[in-house]
Amino acid sequence: MSETPKARAVGFNHVALEVGDIDEALAFYGRLFRFELRGKGENSAFIDLGDQFLALQKGRRQAADEGRHFGLVVTDKEAVRQALVAAGVELLPGRFLDFLDPWGNRIEIVGYDNIQFTKAPHVLRGMGLGHLDKNDAAVAELAAKGMAPE
Repeated sequence: MSETPKARAVGFNHVALEVGDIDEALAFYGRLFRFELRGKGENSAFIDLGDQFLALQKGRRQAADEGRHFGLVVTDKEAVRQALVAAGVELLPGRFLDFLDPWGNRIEIVGYDNIQFTKAPHVLRGMGLGHLDKNDAAVAELAAKGMAPE
């Protein structure tokens, strides 16, 4: 009996978050991050993240997330920390920079320089971020998988 062929997962196209109100969500995230709005409707909005995007969809009804979260990669983690504090957003306890948005979506902020995640040079250039580098630990992680930046 032969094994069924399987596709290999290569990354994320987008993450969808349920929010209570689209305009309020855009205002909230706009206080924390610079972003390009891809599109907006009555019940959804799409924020470009280079070659990926964040989808905001109206209709959050469940309780706040506890462990379930996603890591949002940013150019400057400390700038986000300052923006969260300035916006009066409570930082969650622990060793990571996590917070809940007003609808209970848990988000972990991760600095681009410090993770085993990389954008292709042409994508970074297109985002105006061609200057971003990885720290030594992140380069070592990437090198161990044969993915070190050149």
